[in-house]
Amino acid sequence: MTETRFLCKTNKYGITTTFAVVVMLLLFMASCGKENKEVVEVTFDPENTYTLRTTDVSSLISDSGITRYRMNAKEWLVFGKAKEPYSYFPQGVYVEKFDSLFNVEASVKADTAYYWDKKGLYKLIGHVSILSQEGKKLDTSILYFDQKEDQIYTDEYFELEEGDKIITGIGFKSNQNMTKYKIFNSQGTFPVSDTARDTSRVNTATGDSVAVNIAKPDSIK
Repeated sequence: MTETRFLCKTNKYGITTTFAVVVMLLLFMASCGKENKEVVEVTFDPENTYTLRTTDVSSLISDSGITRYRMNAKEWLVFGKAKEPYSYFPQGVYVEKFDSLFNVEASVKADTAYYWDKKGLYKLIGHVSILSQEGKKLDTSILYFDQKEDQIYTDEYFELEEGDKIITGIGFKSNQNMTKYKIFNSQGTFPVSDTARDTSRVNTATGDSVAVNIAKPDSIK
């Protein structure tokens, strides 16, 4: 197993959501650092053979000389020769953003994740938990983030914690800041104090999913 740990400098700005943080982390993991990695020469089945594998990934990224972001992943696979090149995190991924005092102000967590770089599309699977910089928390079992369209969406059961209330439903779509959103098949709004925060419910809740009416690429797995 190899370990990746590095610090990159960037003058990027306007990072207002945890989703954009994920994009930036992936871009810089591919472009800088002196990490150890396994490179594979693909001779057949490029759709299912990775070209790069990194394990025990722990990366730090700075903005204007100050450490702002961190990502941890047990395994990161890049399928660079596939028809639609993609990255795959089979054992999950965790990303967090710090404020100037190194308090976590935004984060993304998922049991499994895919990223199609040409499409600018993410698919997060499993116990997906998002904390936005605006203080909203979203829990669900599958979440898509379309970077080009500035949208996040799911047609699965979700729980959105906003201030002192929790909103539940099946089907959710919003801009990446979660400041403007639509809820499909709403199941209710509850005070935070009256709702048990058991995130396993997002994987066990039953009900008919409601389509969010957003076209998903054929390459989504």
